[in-house]
Amino acid sequence: MDWIRAWCEGWLRSQLGSPADGSLRNFLAKLSCIDVLVIDDWAMAPMADAERRDFREICENRYQTRSTILTTQLPVARWREQIGDPTAADGILDRLVHSAHRVEMRGESMRKKRGAQPSG
Repeated sequence: MDWIRAWCEGWLRSQLGSPADGSLRNFLAKLSCIDVLVIDDWAMAPMADAERRDFREICENRYQTRSTILTTQLPVARWREQIGDPTAADGILDRLVHSAHRVEMRGESMRKKRGAQPSG
């Protein structure tokens, strides 16, 4: 099984390249073949137009054929706000949540708990 973990903030943008040289098209095609795509820290910042368009294409190419896992600290209720454009948000969210399995963590962050423990 092929899988890839992507840190959304910065990493994905750095991989996309330029539409003019074909690297964007090649990268999106590679992502559509990965069995499990894990996108960490998704939607932590508002999406720009190009990010919305590219992420919608990623979701569309993977829809009902491959697995996509998103991790985020942002509540699902705020995803539409971070995506920005209402029409693009509808398309992206329809593909992401239509047959999704949601796991919502509750309670204190494990990092906070570990940081509060005395050392030694």
